[in-house]
Amino acid sequence: MKMKVRKVVFPAAGLGTRFLPATKSIPKEMLALVDKPIIQYGVEEAIAAGCEDIIVITGRNKDSIEDHFDKSYELETLLEARGKEDLLALTRRVSSMANIIAVRQKEALGLGHAVLMARDLIGDEPFAVILPDDVIDAEVPCLKQMIDVFDQMQGSVLATQEVDGPAISSYGVLDCTQVPGFPRVLEVKNMVEKPKFEDAPSKQAIIGRYILTPKIFEILASTQPGAGGELQLTDGIRGLLQYEKVYGYTFEGKRHDAGDKLGMLKATVEFALKREDLGPSFREYLKSLSL
Repeated sequence: MKMKVRKVVFPAAGLGTRFLPATKSIPKEMLALVDKPIIQYGVEEAIAAGCEDIIVITGRNKDSIEDHFDKSYELETLLEARGKEDLLALTRRVSSMANIIAVRQKEALGLGHAVLMARDLIGDEPFAVILPDDVIDAEVPCLKQMIDVFDQMQGSVLATQEVDGPAISSYGVLDCTQVPGFPRVLEVKNMVEKPKFEDAPSKQAIIGRYILTPKIFEILASTQPGAGGELQLTDGIRGLLQYEKVYGYTFEGKRHDAGDKLGMLKATVEFALKREDLGPSFREYLKSLSL
């Protein structure tokens, strides 16, 4: 029987230091992109891809993530009493959109460690990982595109995009070949974490979406931590290559790095311009600025 992807892991235990002082008391994942927390975009993508369970790996001071997706009796009662039917429906939609399961990561010991925290909840089935910082605007949700590839290949799939120039040194980069008959699918031979520009094996950079087989847990559990005592997911995937085929997929859509201040600003502008209720007036405002 073909394996199906039903569960998605959201690593969300990081400190968000790039957004201090805002993230001193607010989780980075709860910062608003227009009028929704960053993490909600990823959750909506997972649901649109047909996934059922959302596993959020949290840390200290991250309770507001769980609260956001929980039912808010006080707020709903207030909105109902004031006749705010549209806002009431919006609030209820957020609290009923998914089955949210939170797991506390007591120490931030790397992305691989965060994924390993979900082992008991995932069990013996494939699963997806979405990094909330990477907000991907696509007509067909990026994760849905990847699940379609997984359904055909039945192997782990990594989202990729081409990165030109020295910026490639900020990413994990694939050593890969194209799969015949599948122009956007790559067979991964190896991967290099943040290589020098001249040493990069390709232009294919790994972006914050993964579909992984359960074999990854066994490998992560036996992988030694790297620099800073952190367990890296890329080290685990490199180990997975010894047992199974791993594929890269060049997704269709635009990726926004919402974990970076400039990236967050750009995403806010572009998402606002696409909104029917905000776009026209916001566009006129932008045109009025002396730039």
